[in-house]
Amino acid sequence: MDYSYALTPFAAWLVAGVMKFAINSLKAGKPAFGLIGYGGLPSNHSAIVSSMAALIAFKEGVGHPAFGVALTLAFIVMLDANSLRRQVGKHAQAINQLAAGAQQDIPALRERMGHTRIEIGAGIAVGIAVAAVVSTVLKTAA
Repeated sequence: MDYSYALTPFAAWLVAGVMKFAINSLKAGKPAFGLIGYGGLPSNHSAIVSSMAALIAFKEGVGHPAFGVALTLAFIVMLDANSLRRQVGKHAQAINQLAAGAQQDIPALRERMGHTRIEIGAGIAVGIAVAAVVSTVLKTAA
């Protein structure tokens, strides 16, 4: 039974998440549990969707219809991360600035939402690397 299609996106998520936590912790000089979530390098979303597209390319070839579907999904997710979610983060910044002057105690909105192109590119690199490792290891094991 081939579990690579279930294992690969989970592994990509895990690798990207651990890398992001390590990078954020190094920058902060302490464990950065408060920065877990959306935004940052590498992009978890990009790693997950690109790992699946890359795995399909490695196992089935780029001419396979599933690769086209995976590539389309990856493109949509990465556009969303770079445009819509980044704009949501900018809106949160503006709202937090306005709320800072309010008389009421209003909880701050999360400002770090989207990704830069570099963060997305790093996520793609992680996704492809994870897919290559999973594809190679499971091919060797079979």
